[in-house]
Amino acid sequence: MPRYRSVVASREDHIGPKPIWLKNKLPTGEKFIAMKRIVRNNNLHTVCEEAFCPNMAECWGAGTATMMILGDICTRGCRFCNVITGNPGGLVDSDEPRRIADAVSMMDLKYIVITSVDRDDLPDGGSTIFAETVREVKRRNSGILVEVLTPDFRGDTKSIERVVCSSPDVFSHNIETVPRLSPKVRDPRANYEQSLAVLESIKGLEGSMYTKSSLMLGLGETDDEVLRSMLDLRSIGVDILTLGQYLRPSIGHLPVVSYVTPSKFSWYKERGEELGFKCVASGPLVRSSYKAAESFLTAQRNRV
Repeated sequence: MPRYRSVVASREDHIGPKPIWLKNKLPTGEKFIAMKRIVRNNNLHTVCEEAFCPNMAECWGAGTATMMILGDICTRGCRFCNVITGNPGGLVDSDEPRRIADAVSMMDLKYIVITSVDRDDLPDGGSTIFAETVREVKRRNSGILVEVLTPDFRGDTKSIERVVCSSPDVFSHNIETVPRLSPKVRDPRANYEQSLAVLESIKGLEGSMYTKSSLMLGLGETDDEVLRSMLDLRSIGVDILTLGQYLRPSIGHLPVVSYVTPSKFSWYKERGEELGFKCVASGPLVRSSYKAAESFLTAQRNRV
């Protein structure tokens, strides 16, 4: 009999136990174990593990992984995120791009997502390491597709341009939630308008680059607010949208206000497609990097 777990290791929220659609199989299998060993041996971090992602085994088994660069200490303290908050003190591992490229080769990945913690302690927000990692991965792994999921770099256009010039296949930045809830959900240094400006500037620098963003649902947003955010993203040319259920990592994080049903996620997907997104991934267990390769290929087909 397959073993199951709740997708987050926290107490049940005050709205009651998690519904059955938020249960998933424990990650197992030779591919999963081998990839985990490579991550450990190369002293790397994956957001898959840091964020308790429910889709880790599925993605790793399909040849996709999300690597987290620039350490595992974030300078911001968003109230939905399980990553440790602190001050990394300006430390940067200059050898990290090479180790990431090595791991990609050993894992035989077809698609990699490169993300990071926020690094407000660095003048460039970590954009130099982002760009170097993209270039090194592509140099060492012929045919690899690379997606970056970056912080907002405090809205600094030069930092955004530095990453754009490294030629990722997809440039992703998450707005996370609707405008009304953004001050409650995100760190004060992040805001909805700044995130939109980041996504808009990517298209301004390279109009053909695929852009992507994500919304968490279940934080108290209304249908109208979600649709308004979708319109905002489409108005600046965002190609790919993901929507998933927010789940509380611990008792110290924001509580879940509602569990959005699979049928409502399907409804959002239909509305997003009507608005012109080239790909919409929408479901309770969807995360920003969920089936990232599949989403990119779908967006490519639909852009023609």
